[in-house]
Amino acid sequence: MNLRQQLTQFLTLAYVFSSAFIVWKAVSLVANSHSPIVVVLSGSMEPAFQRGDILFLWNRDARAKVGDVVVYEVKGKSIPIVHRVMREHHNDKKQLLLTKGDNNNVDDLNLYAYKQNYLNQKEDLVGTVKGYLPKLGYVTILISENQYFKFGLLGLLGLSALFSSE
Repeated sequence: MNLRQQLTQFLTLAYVFSSAFIVWKAVSLVANSHSPIVVVLSGSMEPAFQRGDILFLWNRDARAKVGDVVVYEVKGKSIPIVHRVMREHHNDKKQLLLTKGDNNNVDDLNLYAYKQNYLNQKEDLVGTVKGYLPKLGYVTILISENQYFKFGLLGLLGLSALFSSE
């Protein structure tokens, strides 16, 4: 393979990654969320959502309602949590929410940050679930939890790049 073909492959790959990044940022702007698509990582929301479901989030609603499924992040922890709003308190300036997983026995007080009794709708919420695709996110879970699957997939991609004829 000559230099021109290698450069063409590299530019094509760069185009694919930059296009995906632009689409992600555009969806983030439309949904008003830094992470408009998340994957369910646990069984705490069964039977509503299963492990591996892909959730689509929207963060343009003025207030979350009791019964809404929301995704929130706790200060100091990087993994978003998908749970249902059980109780809400609000005034003109802010809304406070108490959440619980459908498959959990107790509310989420022990998951919140230190000395935090409620979630602040503006600060803690990533978004409200508006749609989902069942089980399609399981590949993400396999990649993050199984190192053999991750390295096998990377190996296949590398071999594919080496032996491609274009």
